[in-house]
Amino acid sequence: MKTFLADIFPKIQRFSDKLDNLTMLTNQHWVSIDDILSTKTVYIFRTNNELLISKNGKVEKAKWEHLGNKSLLIDKTTDSYLFKHGFFDENVLALKVDSSEEYAVFVNENKYDGELNSIDKVIDFLRQTYLDPSIKPTIEISKQTVYRETQEGETLKIVSVNNETIGAKVYINEKPARDGTYVYKSLSHKLIVRNGEIQSRYYLELFKEYIFEKINNSEPTVGDKVYNKNWTRVPNGKIRYSLFSHFVIENSSITKY
Repeated sequence: MKTFLADIFPKIQRFSDKLDNLTMLTNQHWVSIDDILSTKTVYIFRTNNELLISKNGKVEKAKWEHLGNKSLLIDKTTDSYLFKHGFFDENVLALKVDSSEEYAVFVNENKYDGELNSIDKVIDFLRQTYLDPSIKPTIEISKQTVYRETQEGETLKIVSVNNETIGAKVYINEKPARDGTYVYKSLSHKLIVRNGEIQSRYYLELFKEYIFEKINNSEPTVGDKVYNKNWTRVPNGKIRYSLFSHFVIENSSITKY
């Protein structure tokens, strides 16, 4: 795991979310800013404190734990690392190596797939987003409204800003939607709504007798959930996806393919 010296993180820490915001941290694909152009290493923090580390598709299982006091422990087979909170938003995760001024830096693949592929680009992005006052006035804010019917027969009015799904307002009969899970009638998406806003969005794929709950709008991958058509958990085992590929399922999640 490569680390970097970067003085921008203390400057923007006041804009940071907290490490114990598990909704933002877990079940996301955090790509390590390392040798990202030649080796893609993805860290997936699961809610059961299991950590999946996928290096060019080869998966290693580790453990992670939020220790409080802005500390995070990563326990791998060969090494253990203690990190302090550096910076955290929906796009970038910076973990400060304990007793050091260096940071391990990760980019949320769901937000910036392929664009923030170096530490310099990450720093430029953060500087323009949080520190450069000349950038912000040029950002145009536009609202979009769409209506989606759920499997329960309700109509969701979804109001987003600049096409950002996460954080979009959700209404039912012009009132903020109650907390809960909403599945589109078309079975294309699943939304988690809290306080009248979309907290999480998943892409759904119907395959034979299964439903894949995917983080990305692509083929299922490590970390995605798998359910039976009636939304019950799938037993541990293997699911053949195509002639040449299959998925290993543990605790109703894809752990290997």
